[in-house]
Amino acid sequence: MAEMTVRRVGVLSVAKIQGLLMFVMGLIIGVIYGLIFMIFGAAMSSLAPRDEGAAGGIGSIVIGLIIMIAMPIFYGLMGFIGGAIGALIYNIAAGFVGGIKIDLEGEAPAYSPPPPPQQQWSPNPYQQT
Repeated sequence: MAEMTVRRVGVLSVAKIQGLLMFVMGLIIGVIYGLIFMIFGAAMSSLAPRDEGAAGGIGSIVIGLIIMIAMPIFYGLMGFIGGAIGALIYNIAAGFVGGIKIDLEGEAPAYSPPPPPQQQWSPNPYQQT
C-alpha cells in the first residue's frame, strides 16, 4: 500500500463539484416542495368561495413553479460559494497540519499489454526498399 497526503485541493475544482452536487439536491428538493405547494395551494383554493378561489389556485401554481426553478439555482450557487470557501480553508489548514493521509492500493491490470511491434523480415537485409 502506498500512503499519500493530500496537501492542496483545487479551489475552483472543488467549487464546481460542490455546486453541481448542490444543484442536483436543489432540483430534487425544489420539485418536491414545488409540487407540495401546488397541491396544497390548489386544495386550499378549492375550499375558498367561488369568487376568490381561481386567483388563489393560479397563484399557488405560479409560486410552485418559481420554487422549482429558483431552488436548484440558489442551492447550486450556495454550493459553489461554500465549496470554494471550504477548499480555501482546507488549503490553509493543510499548510499547518500537513493534510489528509490516504492509503492507496494498486491493482494489476486485468489484461496484458500487446507486445511491441517487430521488425519486418526481408530476404536481403542490405537491400533498401
